[in-house]
Amino acid sequence: MKVCCFLGTLPAKTMAAPPKHDKKIATFQNFARGVRAAGDEVHVISEVRYEPCDVAFMLGWVHEHGKDAPHLRLRQQILDHQRNHGGRVAIADSNLFLFKDSTNPHYYLRYSFDGVFPNTGEYCDQNPDPTRWAQIQQDMNMSTRPWRTSGEHVLITLQRNGGWSMAGENVDAWCINVVHQIRKHTKRPIVIRAHPGDKKAYRYVRRITDVLVKQGVRNFFIADANRTLMQDLERAWVLINHNSSPGVAAAIMGVPVISTDITNSQACEVSSTDLAAIESPPTFDRDQWLRRLAQFHWSFDDLASGRCWRHMRQWVHVR
Repeated sequence: MKVCCFLGTLPAKTMAAPPKHDKKIATFQNFARGVRAAGDEVHVISEVRYEPCDVAFMLGWVHEHGKDAPHLRLRQQILDHQRNHGGRVAIADSNLFLFKDSTNPHYYLRYSFDGVFPNTGEYCDQNPDPTRWAQIQQDMNMSTRPWRTSGEHVLITLQRNGGWSMAGENVDAWCINVVHQIRKHTKRPIVIRAHPGDKKAYRYVRRITDVLVKQGVRNFFIADANRTLMQDLERAWVLINHNSSPGVAAAIMGVPVISTDITNSQACEVSSTDLAAIESPPTFDRDQWLRRLAQFHWSFDDLASGRCWRHMRQWVHVR
């Protein structure tokens, strides 16, 4: 089996400054070591170019509304060629458990084939090994809390404006609509949390605030940008988001979740879609869901040893 690791799918600034972004480059290096340890052929390609292979490995994703940049064009080229010729694309994406320890000491990431949403990607998570969830809990110093039966505010977590997970939907309009839907069913305080990694968040948060105030909405607050997600979840009654990772964090911490895009949410199995049920949000059995999430999170040790690749290669059928 031929596997190509395409370093050119990283932004040029990452490649130009490896000391700062060495973990991203190390992800490719460790994945390649694991493929080699499993006895397969592997090529690490530094140039921004495509090469035919059975499996292409890249870090990150693309979407139809994305920016035009060489590394993004390469990602799309890889996806198109692999789809057209029966190959697979292995993708590394963000760790869903970073809310507990953002330093990610073992550098767990989530790995899938051909997509990054539950309904588009193959996560190789059938019949998950229950010991993996136990190991990740230990490594991330994390445990599942009982479902909450008390709380004060409704927490809304915003995603990147224009990010691929919003599929082009404007985050301002989404948030304003959600706030009005909430107000039909509860008078609880509403806390709006901007995406911590979006440098332009202050702009759309200001626009959201101005519109809501003009529309007469009261008892809503913007979360302090210096607060962590864990802090904002501490006294939350329910969390509402579109489809991003705070839904996973909330469910693990026992805060009921309502998602407006349950199809693409990694918390789809433990989320409701009914904003009308905000005062009595449903809860779910989380055991199998947690085992499934753990099955597609792999550490650097898992990569370098070949454990990750030996598991994932079972889903690859060589032409």
